[in-house]
Amino acid sequence: MDDTPSCIPDSLTALRAAAREAGFDMSCEERTGSLLALLAAARPGGRILELGTGVGEGTAWLLSGMDGASRLITVELDEAVQKVAREQLGSDPRITFVAADGGEWLRDYDGEPFDVVFADTWPGKFTHLERALELVAPGGTYLIDDLFPQPGWPQGHGASVERLLADLEEREDFRSVRMAWASGLLMAVRSADAGHSSSRRAPGTHDQENDSAGR
Repeated sequence: MDDTPSCIPDSLTALRAAAREAGFDMSCEERTGSLLALLAAARPGGRILELGTGVGEGTAWLLSGMDGASRLITVELDEAVQKVAREQLGSDPRITFVAADGGEWLRDYDGEPFDVVFADTWPGKFTHLERALELVAPGGTYLIDDLFPQPGWPQGHGASVERLLADLEEREDFRSVRMAWASGLLMAVRSADAGHSSSRRAPGTHDQENDSAGR
């Protein structure tokens, strides 16, 4: 079975061309993108958070699945990179772009929780994990990608990935599944009866305060 998406967002061709021109090679894998669109479509009127805009390919997939009442906040440290997404997608009233350190934004955010949280950068995944999970609404979904070995990983990062996966799977307030697919994913759903006060820090979780949000 060919799992290549047969339908892609209209803006994706221009975003890919801009990414090549900018030398940006860390965009969302298209099968991951198709899953993002599905998760967004499953949440009519949903609130969605993307950590790591990049040039906006994952953003475009999310928007393609969202209905008119849904809202997306997307956070990126590198304003020059995010500018590509702003130019291509900024006219969509459903999206709010934030150029900021992802860890700082997570610490400072005091709004409503999200139905989908997609962590495509270090903050919310390898740092500030607990805070990102606190922002997942009961019944909501937390998704991370790029868990297969990637070019440019720092030495020893593979062990950090395995520790992260184990930590997430040990949580009592989330049910998670590893997906050996696309770039390597883990999807976790917050228990519907888990209030924010019942969240628990998984053993070994990395939540450093001073790591940057860039990809």
